[in-house]
Amino acid sequence: MAQAIEEWYKQMPVITRSYLTAVVVTTVGCSLDIISPYKLYLNPLLVVKHYQFWRLVTNFLYFRKMDLDFMFHMFFLARYCKLLEENSFRGRTADFFYMLLFGATVLTGIVLLGGMIPYLSESFAKIIFLSNSLTFMMVYVWSKQNPYIHMSFLGLFTFTAAYLPWVLLGFSVLVGASAWVDLLGMIAGHAYYFLEDVYPRMTDRRPLKTPSFIKALFADEHVVVARPGNVRFAPPPAEDVLQG
Repeated sequence: MAQAIEEWYKQMPVITRSYLTAVVVTTVGCSLDIISPYKLYLNPLLVVKHYQFWRLVTNFLYFRKMDLDFMFHMFFLARYCKLLEENSFRGRTADFFYMLLFGATVLTGIVLLGGMIPYLSESFAKIIFLSNSLTFMMVYVWSKQNPYIHMSFLGLFTFTAAYLPWVLLGFSVLVGASAWVDLLGMIAGHAYYFLEDVYPRMTDRRPLKTPSFIKALFADEHVVVARPGNVRFAPPPAEDVLQG
């Protein structure tokens, strides 16, 4: 069993493995009182006035206490982060990292701006960890890129992947969780999907092109497809047919 888990862990792509490791270490550390959650949560005043910039990162690493909800989110994090990195972003580690960076920036910006709106500030003030929202963003992006895959929810009913975010949102409401957290993830995910997939098809412009300095952080990966030497993928030229 331990060996199977070790193999599963080693086979994860680099970003998924790194993020999952950071999340588990942080959450376990908080559960054992080695790390204080009060040092991790997003607090704009502490960031701006006391230069505690690490909070802009650490609030994405803590998933509250280790319970059934934690296992639920770890499953979705490991599954959909891995699926995105291995499929949609295969050979494009820098682009995948930039997607997460974009999502984290959008989520942080929404919370900071929402805290300034009179009638919404109280609701946004309660959102001090954005880890669940970032996970939900990845689920949303995956569902948009794979809308026709058939899925089942707890064996109760089936649906296509395009409706997965809404099914999970409904489940969160039923169990009494805050809908704001999931909605923020959907907003960030849709912003990325529109700017990366929809807008370029409309205008031939790609506003989310990964900066060169981020690409320099990751080694280039080339996806190679083996091709047998004697297999033709197109009809032979007419002169070859005549000569044969």
